[in-house]
Amino acid sequence: MTRYFISAGIELQDGADLRETEAGLRDLALKTQDEPDCHLFEIRQNRKDPRKFTLWESWTDKKALEAHFEMPHTKAFLARNLTKVNYIEELSEIGALEAVDA
Repeated sequence: MTRYFISAGIELQDGADLRETEAGLRDLALKTQDEPDCHLFEIRQNRKDPRKFTLWESWTDKKALEAHFEMPHTKAFLARNLTKVNYIEELSEIGALEAVDA
């Protein structure tokens, strides 16, 4: 079975505290990694602009990601309104998708 991958870019919301956000993201990552259908959940901080972060995620399937957003730790983090999403990329393993005509 092909896994479901996500790459997402997020950044600090205006007025949010950077240290609070970093601590919240670390906690979110630790708890998310324990979810049963999560294969990878890493968050990296931009070296040039520490207000920006990249999430790398791998899930059993899209439903597992949807279930992640219903988890208490995810809802609690999102309710704090510390970050905003700049982009989300849905990814697949190379060759796992049929060719798309350009």
